[in-house]
Amino acid sequence: MTPRRPGHPDPRRAAAAVLLTLALSVPLSGTASAAPAGPARIAPRAAYSSGLELPPLTGPYSVGRRTLHLVDRSRTDPWVPASGHRELMVTVSYPARTTSGPPAAYMTDEEAQLLLEARGLGGVVPRAVVAGARTHARTDARPAAGRFPLVLLSPGFSMPRATLTSIAEDLASRGYVVALVDHAYESVGTAFPGGRILTCAACEQVGTREEQAAVVRVRAKDMSFVIDELTHGRGAGGLSRVIDPSRIGIGGHSIGGAAAAATMAADRRVRAGADLDGDFFVHPAGTGLGGRPFLMIGAASTHSPGAPTTDWSEAWRHLHGWKRWLTVDGAEHFSFTDLPYLAGQLGLSDPAVPLSGARGWRITRDYVSAFFGLHLRGMRQPLLDGPGAIHPEVAFQ
Repeated sequence: MTPRRPGHPDPRRAAAAVLLTLALSVPLSGTASAAPAGPARIAPRAAYSSGLELPPLTGPYSVGRRTLHLVDRSRTDPWVPASGHRELMVTVSYPARTTSGPPAAYMTDEEAQLLLEARGLGGVVPRAVVAGARTHARTDARPAAGRFPLVLLSPGFSMPRATLTSIAEDLASRGYVVALVDHAYESVGTAFPGGRILTCAACEQVGTREEQAAVVRVRAKDMSFVIDELTHGRGAGGLSRVIDPSRIGIGGHSIGGAAAAATMAADRRVRAGADLDGDFFVHPAGTGLGGRPFLMIGAASTHSPGAPTTDWSEAWRHLHGWKRWLTVDGAEHFSFTDLPYLAGQLGLSDPAVPLSGARGWRITRDYVSAFFGLHLRGMRQPLLDGPGAIHPEVAFQ
């Protein structure tokens, strides 16, 4: 089953181009409650590396990681009601005291296999290439002392949460607790406890704008539930002690960016939000934020003011607080995720995409970290004042 991704052209060609280059380099959960606290018991994560490595960290902290399985017992899953309560897998990256603990792998072998098969590359790219990409986090490392802002991140529709690992780890190294959320039945493959691999049942149910808006609303409820559990629930265990619940931000890629805006509209605890190349889908776009800051950053080809398919112009009119609309020349939809960086690291970037994976990563990292630094930490960020020579590809609309 090949999923459809709402609101943008079919992603298979772009994603396949990125992953195919990898192959060429390798020889042949209101009244809700959570599941029991502690790391989720899922398929073992391999400690090997395929030779690929995520971007180096830029903050002063080492990074720890915990994987949580959260169950919202107040809701039935909207895509597969017979499965029972709404479930989420959450990777929490956080500032750590040391680099002790086993290295955290990029994803499980099973998740990597399903990602490849969904794009027709199951027999082309060994799953170990993707699953074994080296991260910079250590599993269950002891958290650093202090209380840190919380940032939640939601991936694109059909994309696993692992595709936003680089920005999550970098923010954690800068002093944030970062929760990457996989929404059940909305990814091509996500490992859940008990040896279960949930695939994208939602992909065959979503196509119209109304159905896309339904995805956004479901995710907004998911994200508020994650906030509940990380700040006051049992699901986060000791991590709640290092989270400052008065400083919460949210972001996401593609429809995950729409979920960021919808969560803010529904949940006043979220102080700032960022949308990475995603339409808003919920009409009227951009409403309900009540003057809170919002960042929109996307590919110039699809999210410039004159682009015919985007709803960003409508959202811009409804955003009444601090706001920025940035477009990146030469970027494509996945330029704001890990995938182009992994290809570019091997000198095998997609020639159809002018912006290199390394440049896409630096732009994403710099603007997202500046945004949350300004609005969750109160640190002045000249980068956000206007165009600059450091990133000539970025236009302020």
